[in-house]
Amino acid sequence: MSPPALDTAAALSRATPHDFGAAVGDYVALLKPRVMSLVVFTGFVGLYLAPGHLHPLLAAVAVLCIAVGAGAAGAINMWYERDIDALMERTRRRPLPAGRMAPGEALGFGAVLAVGSVIVMGLAVNGAAAFLLTLAIGFYVFVYTIGLKRRTPQNIVIGGAAGAFPPMIGWAAVTGDISVAALALFALIFFWTPPHFWALSLYSAGDYAKAGVPMLPVVAGKAETKKQMLLYTLVLWPVAVAPALLHATGWLYGGAALVLSALFTLCALAVCRDAGDRAARRMFGFSILYLFLLFALMAIDRAPGLLAGGVAGFGA
Repeated sequence: MSPPALDTAAALSRATPHDFGAAVGDYVALLKPRVMSLVVFTGFVGLYLAPGHLHPLLAAVAVLCIAVGAGAAGAINMWYERDIDALMERTRRRPLPAGRMAPGEALGFGAVLAVGSVIVMGLAVNGAAAFLLTLAIGFYVFVYTIGLKRRTPQNIVIGGAAGAFPPMIGWAAVTGDISVAALALFALIFFWTPPHFWALSLYSAGDYAKAGVPMLPVVAGKAETKKQMLLYTLVLWPVAVAPALLHATGWLYGGAALVLSALFTLCALAVCRDAGDRAARRMFGFSILYLFLLFALMAIDRAPGLLAGGVAGFGA
C-alpha cells in the first residue's frame, strides 16, 4: 500500500486547473446541507423554547444566520480536508477532491459566508447570539478541523461541542443571554455526538485508516469503541431528560426522552453483539432520528404556549 501522502498527491493531481468550473450544486455541496438541516432545526427549537418574544422576521433572520454560519464552517472544513477527502471513498466525490472547484474558491466562499452571518446576526438580532455564532464557527474550524481531527481519537468528543452551539445561539437570539436550560440543550447534542459519529467510524474505519485520521476504532479498536458508545448512550438518559427537569419542556417530552434513550442504548447493545457492520449502520441512522425526535418533541410539548401567545410570541 502506498503512503497516504503519495495517494493524496495522485488523487489531487487529477484535478487540473482547466477542470475547475464549479456549478451551483457544488457550492451547495460545500455547505453540507444534510448536516446543516439538523443544525438549523436544533437552532430553531432553542429559539422557540427560550422565554421571551422575538419578532417573527428577526427569528427568521436568526435561523438563517445559524444556517449560513454552519454552511460556512462546512465549506472551510472541506477546503482544509481536501487532501484526506481525496483518499476516502465516502468523500472523494466532493467538489474539491473531484476537481470541480479550486481550493481558493471554497475558502473564499466559506470565509465570506462566515463573516457575513456573524455581522448580520449582530446587527439584526443581538451581540450575544453573534458571539456564540462566532464561537461555533471558530471552534469547528480551528479547534476540531485544524487542531484535533488529525491528532487525537478524542477529536469527536471535544470537537462535538461545535455542533452543540445552535440551540444556545437560538436561545440567546431571544433572551440575549445563556441560561442553565440552554446549556442543557448544548449538553444533549454534545453527549450525543460521540456515539453518533463512532457508529459511522465503525463501518468507515478502513477509510479513516487510509487517510491517517485517528478515529477511535482505528486507534483503540472496534471493541473499545463499542464500549464507549454504550457508555455515552447511558449518560444520555439523564441528559436527555434535563430539559424537562429544568422546566424548559413538560413531561410529555420527558417521558418520550426516556423511551428514545432506552432505544438508543438497545442500538448500542446490538452493536456490541454484532461482529459486522449492520448494527453500526442501523445505529448511525437511528442516532439522527433520535436527536431529531427529541428536539421535535420539545417543540410539540411547548406548542400550546405558542398558540396562547399568538404569532408574535416565539418561546413565550
